[in-house]
Amino acid sequence: MASSEKNLWKKSATEIVSLLKKKEISPDEALDENLKRIKETQSSINAVVTVCEERARHQIKNLDIERKDQPGYLYGLPIVVKDLTDVMGVKTTYGSQIYKDHIPKSSDFLVERIEKMGGVIIGKTNTPEFGAGSQTFNEVFGYTPNPWNSQYTSGGSSGGTASALAAGAAWLGTGSDLGGSLRNPASFCGVVGLRTTPGTIAHGPQNLPFNDLSVDGPMARTVKDIALFLDTMTGIDYRDPLSSISNDRPYQNFINEDKHKLNIGITDDFGILACAPEVRDSINHAEKILLEMGHNVERIYPDLSESENTFQTLRAHLLATDKRELYKKHKNILKEDLRLNIEKGFELTEEKISKANIARGQIIKNTNSFFEKYDFLIAPSSMVAPFSIKEHWPKKVEDKIFDNYVSWLMTAAAISLTGCPSLAVPCSTTKDNLPIGIQIIGKRRNEGQVLNLGHKFQKHSNNYAITPFNPH
Repeated sequence: MASSEKNLWKKSATEIVSLLKKKEISPDEALDENLKRIKETQSSINAVVTVCEERARHQIKNLDIERKDQPGYLYGLPIVVKDLTDVMGVKTTYGSQIYKDHIPKSSDFLVERIEKMGGVIIGKTNTPEFGAGSQTFNEVFGYTPNPWNSQYTSGGSSGGTASALAAGAAWLGTGSDLGGSLRNPASFCGVVGLRTTPGTIAHGPQNLPFNDLSVDGPMARTVKDIALFLDTMTGIDYRDPLSSISNDRPYQNFINEDKHKLNIGITDDFGILACAPEVRDSINHAEKILLEMGHNVERIYPDLSESENTFQTLRAHLLATDKRELYKKHKNILKEDLRLNIEKGFELTEEKISKANIARGQIIKNTNSFFEKYDFLIAPSSMVAPFSIKEHWPKKVEDKIFDNYVSWLMTAAAISLTGCPSLAVPCSTTKDNLPIGIQIIGKRRNEGQVLNLGHKFQKHSNNYAITPFNPH
């Protein structure tokens, strides 16, 4: 390796792939650098909780170089995968003591796709038990703190991936998002994450193949890297009944298109939610940046007033349906918040579930009407900035007191109900130098346009330089 290529972990994924493609570095050299950085940071952030070096070396030996001209091909770039997602032959715990020794015999469709596209799985990232909650801790691996300050949370449930990216222990990683599990940690750690339109990324096999509330998505340090990884992850897969083709050209081609005078709606609370003062300040800052970029910006948003009751009901129903047998066998092992949410799902009546589905339909209609007049919607990724790692979830924001671990997530969860793509991108920092991110929300199937605005926003605000390469 040339001396100029030391500290490869500081480079973007796009830069590393370019070096790999030109054979200026080898996949083994990239892997060595990544493993070194994981080792340097693991005691501080506890992000990559399972490393599979031997498997990765084997993958490198079997790279399909014949596919080298395909958009999104990664040429042997190491990838981290959230510990909710099965990787064949690699310990996958789902953050639960129940599965602390679980070794999957097959990989998730998503992992198969990444490997087919030249990605090399290097390890699994930490997550709360079964991805429930937005504070990354579990009884198997413990807590994953924020790389900016270890006294604060990295968010969740994709906190392990977000923390690894922010600390330079990964170039690209997978996340998943039900009610903000990808966008929230991206915001807290100062990285980028994309909740995709359902069906954009094939996932499975799963118990509920028509579940469209939870989706997988790419996470990275820059929007440009997100576009690269999205090209890697997407592709029709007949095994997933929701899988679809949402674009007729590579997502990377959208990044540098010129877009002028976009009509953008922006809000800090949708008129119904709490929002911490520093997060409101961040939205004010985002509005200023968008105006400087030459866009029309208006304080307006779709009617999402029924979103919390709708989301709480559908989420509880989803958990109760998916985890029923697990609950019967291991009720006393599950963490309390998850157990109570499953039990809430058991108590739901058919009438309440039906009303929630109808309400979601109205939310989608309201959102469709909004996007007839506006190109994008901007909102916080979370109603709070990163909070203490000792606090499982915020109990109060402004004058609103929460009695459950879902209500404070509604800034992101409300958007989950719409099925629209949402990009979390860094915006500002708190007085304690902790990141705050925004969501850039677009029309369904318009990931390319969302990435375009996100890239321009990140470039204009110069938020490439705020990654804490020396976690403390």
